Amino acid sequence: MAAFDPWDPDFLADPYPSYAELRAQGRVRYFEATNQWLVPHHADVSALLRDRRLGRTYQHRFTHEEFGRTPPPAEHEPFHTLNDHGMLDLEPPDHTRIRRLVSKAFTPRTVERLGPYVARLAGELVDGLVEKGGGDLLTDVAEPLPVAVIAEMLGIPEADRAPLRPWSADICGMYELNPSEDTAAKAVRASVEFSDYLRELIAERRQAPGDDLISGLIEAHDEGDRLTEQEMISTAVLLLNAGHEATVNATVNGWYALFRNPAQLAALRADHSLVPTAIEELMRYDTPLQLFERWVLDEIEIDGTTIPRGAEIAMLFGSANHDPEVFRRPEDLDLTRRDNPHISFSAGIHYCIGAPLARIELAASMTALLERAPTLSLAAQPRRKPNFVIRGLEGLSVEVG
Repeated sequence: MAAFDPWDPDFLADPYPSYAELRAQGRVRYFEATNQWLVPHHADVSALLRDRRLGRTYQHRFTHEEFGRTPPPAEHEPFHTLNDHGMLDLEPPDHTRIRRLVSKAFTPRTVERLGPYVARLAGELVDGLVEKGGGDLLTDVAEPLPVAVIAEMLGIPEADRAPLRPWSADICGMYELNPSEDTAAKAVRASVEFSDYLRELIAERRQAPGDDLISGLIEAHDEGDRLTEQEMISTAVLLLNAGHEATVNATVNGWYALFRNPAQLAALRADHSLVPTAIEELMRYDTPLQLFERWVLDEIEIDGTTIPRGAEIAMLFGSANHDPEVFRRPEDLDLTRRDNPHISFSAGIHYCIGAPLARIELAASMTALLERAPTLSLAAQPRRKPNFVIRGLEGLSVEVG
């Protein structure tokens, strides 16, 4: 069994046995390599996600110096400006204000209206895969579907969408543990280019508003809801990154899990009504976001261990989703699992605002693949991305026929 080592290829291939060992060791453990407190149990992770003594940022209450933290290097500033003004890394009242505006685009009714468009696009992508006799499920279906949907919602013209995925990948590299200087440089460059593009698009939408989210944010700003241009840019980037990153990885992680569990795949092919519970189970079984970080704003205690203000907690979503205290036979893939309180979409005030849309996208692509590619099979063993926090594959080669 690999020890908890988020840079070890053996651990990355299958971190779940190590999580079991972590849970057996206790409810919290200090991890010196990242200067974080690891929390592996479902009950603790679920409670801490709702605990207001923790925060995604501390700068609404403390300076870096007051919090005992070193400010980020000046050369990283474009990334942090972009990242720190998005609602994922804000706390109330700024988080509340921005989320209230954005949530109007993610109401159940709005998302439901997207259903036919998402289903049609998924069908077209799968048809393309079938016509070729197979391909890379990642690049042929998993990536283009959610990128197109969120770009359509934001109002990004189709001709401008090619750089979106590379920009997103480079920015998300900074969410890994102890990112390298090369990773930081790529993130900074992508932050500058993406921000410059959105600044121009916002200027165009001011002159000629459309029926899209960016136009809606501009309108809200003009009506006095105090959304700055930087907040608009950061919100758009966050929605694009979060709006497809998890869906892409959930798709390929999920299908790879199905190929490794042929009895479950056969059951799903025999009964497509299992799709809703299958999606929830696949997101639990191989969680796209393995870790979520929070700062300790006020001292807390976990199982007799005092964690001081200024510390950082790493909540292990992947471990929580395999906790036998909550999930019966957690290491088994069970597409009929009904009692499934996984936390793949987080919880509390930072619960994923796009979760309903992600579920529609995952259902659309899965249904299209089941109906139009009923003999879909694995063509080659995939390689894991060398990432821990955002868990995915380099590609997923499949064949049809």
